[in-house]
Amino acid sequence: MRTQPWTSRSCIALLALLLWNLVLKLDASAAIDLNSVQTMVAAGKIAELKALGRDVLPVMARLYEASDPAQRTRIAQMFYALGWKSDEAKRALIKDVHTPNQQLRLEVQWALGRVSNDADVVEVLLNNMQHDGNPLFRDKAACALASDQIHLKERQKVRLYAGLIQALGDPKPDVRHIAMLALQIQTGQTKGFNPGAPIAERDARIREWKQWLEEYKSNL
Repeated sequence: MRTQPWTSRSCIALLALLLWNLVLKLDASAAIDLNSVQTMVAAGKIAELKALGRDVLPVMARLYEASDPAQRTRIAQMFYALGWKSDEAKRALIKDVHTPNQQLRLEVQWALGRVSNDADVVEVLLNNMQHDGNPLFRDKAACALASDQIHLKERQKVRLYAGLIQALGDPKPDVRHIAMLALQIQTGQTKGFNPGAPIAERDARIREWKQWLEEYKSNL
C-alpha cells in the first residue's frame, strides 16, 4: 500500500519538532555556566539553583561526575532539596549507592527517590536495607523508602510495599524493625506486627500484610 503524502509530511514535521525541542534543551543547558553552578552548590544556594530551572539538572550531574566525594555529597544534597526528576541525576547518583564513604552514601540513598521513580531505585534501596553489612546504611535506606519516594505513582508503590512486606520476615531483627517502620509511614498501618514476637505470630501478621497488598492491587 502506498503511503499517503500527508502522512509522510506529518511524520517529518513531528520529527523536526522533536529535534528542535532537543536542540533547545541542549542550548539551554549549555547556556548555564558550570563554574557558577559549582559556586552555588558550595554555598548551598538552593533558591539560586532553583531559579535556573530544570535545565540546571544535567549541568549538576556533569559536575557531580567530575567531583571528589565531598563535592558529590553537597551536590546530592542539592538534588535532594530541589526534588526534581532527572534521568541524568539518577544515573550519576546510583553509581555511588554502594560507596563506602558514609556521608556520600547517606545523601545518595536519600536523594535517589527525589530525582527518579525508576524501578531500579526502589530495588537498590530495598537491597541495601536488607543486605548491606553496615546497620547505619540499612537504616537510612529504610528511611529513604519510607519518606523520599516522592515521584512514585500508586501502581509503582506495589513493588515498594511488596519488598517491605517481604523484609518483615528477615532473620535480622533490625531489618524487621525498620521495614515495619517504613510500612507504617507509607500506609499508616502496622497490622499488629511486632518485630520481636515469636516467629509464628510474625508469620500470621505477614499473611495479613500480604492479603492487604492483594486488596490494594485489586483497587488500582
